[in-house]
Amino acid sequence: MSAVIEPATRLPIGAEVDATPAKRPEPGLVLEGRHVRLVPIDPAAHGSALYAGSHGPGREALWQYLFPAPFPDEGAFRAYLEKAAASADPFMLAILDRDSGEAVGHATYMRIEPAHRAIEVGNILYTPRLQRGPGGTEAMYLMARHAFEDLGYRRYEWKCNDLNGPSRRAAHRYGFTYEGTFRQHMIVKGRNRDTAWYAMLDGDWPSRRRAFELWLDPANFDGEGRQRLALSALNASTIPGLPLRRGGPADEAPFAAMHRAAYAWNREMLGMEPVPLQTAPGEILRRYETWLLDEAGTLAGAAALSPCPDHLEVWSLSVDPARQNAGIGRRLLEAAEARAKALGLSTLRLFTGKPLTKNIDWYRRRGYAEEREEELPDGRRLVHMVKTI
Repeated sequence: MSAVIEPATRLPIGAEVDATPAKRPEPGLVLEGRHVRLVPIDPAAHGSALYAGSHGPGREALWQYLFPAPFPDEGAFRAYLEKAAASADPFMLAILDRDSGEAVGHATYMRIEPAHRAIEVGNILYTPRLQRGPGGTEAMYLMARHAFEDLGYRRYEWKCNDLNGPSRRAAHRYGFTYEGTFRQHMIVKGRNRDTAWYAMLDGDWPSRRRAFELWLDPANFDGEGRQRLALSALNASTIPGLPLRRGGPADEAPFAAMHRAAYAWNREMLGMEPVPLQTAPGEILRRYETWLLDEAGTLAGAAALSPCPDHLEVWSLSVDPARQNAGIGRRLLEAAEARAKALGLSTLRLFTGKPLTKNIDWYRRRGYAEEREEELPDGRRLVHMVKTI
């Protein structure tokens, strides 16, 4: 990996920020999930299960890229955990299976810098039992959510040996952005280590949280526990072959202006606010995948999409009125289809107001068929349309 991918959600250099320090993780911390529960490491309570799950024949690879090597016996491992339990930075958490209460892994908050509101997640040990289900992903979701939403960090880092392919793939899957490689950064176990750096920013977090929660939703798994939507696909920052980008909090003002102007004709035809305008622009950017098309340095159009386990909903399309009849709406709809294919989905759904016959005809010409009508409490009727690709 050589090129650095510039995060679209970072603040401009020199921008004023809230300088209030973030909080440190506290000893009484408990993070509750559906599959796992995270608590501060307790050598007496967690040591035996963690040792059994991480040592023995075939378990050596678990320690390949961690700083310690496999321990010669449980006593030495307990001593390692005792040192970790006494530390405020690094701050180690045991990952417990919710059903059994047994420790199945650990992970650590480290390089904690409250003044700069930066924190790292690392020293991650997943036993085979944790690797076989969604619990490991849920643990990373719970730790990221706590760092951003409860502790107030604005930068969440992930670093790994550049040779550690599984860790690099995990960073991308979880939604971290690659920022570069520090060459000859460390000597670990007598070997040179180049370190790959990744980070997730507070501006990234709303879309990453949505992706985690969509993936973790029980509806995303079939009867045999197989995923329907891949987390790596949900966290994609581009649509292959198309010049769209994921919108974020920094795009709220230009998106709000363009979005409202785009629906002026619909408002006139309906005599009331169209459904997409009844949701605040900032909420749209948080709730939906909002893909933006820039042209000549300004926002030309946007597609707000909602992935579901069995279909992709095109929640809204908006085009700058100054660029109407330039094929932008068609390009946005094509982008939605490309996004559905990238997610492994073959069905797209959308809705429009029944009086908007021009819109209905436009969608029909692009392969959408009327599926049903819905009457809203305010008396308006929506036409729901569907297309299989």
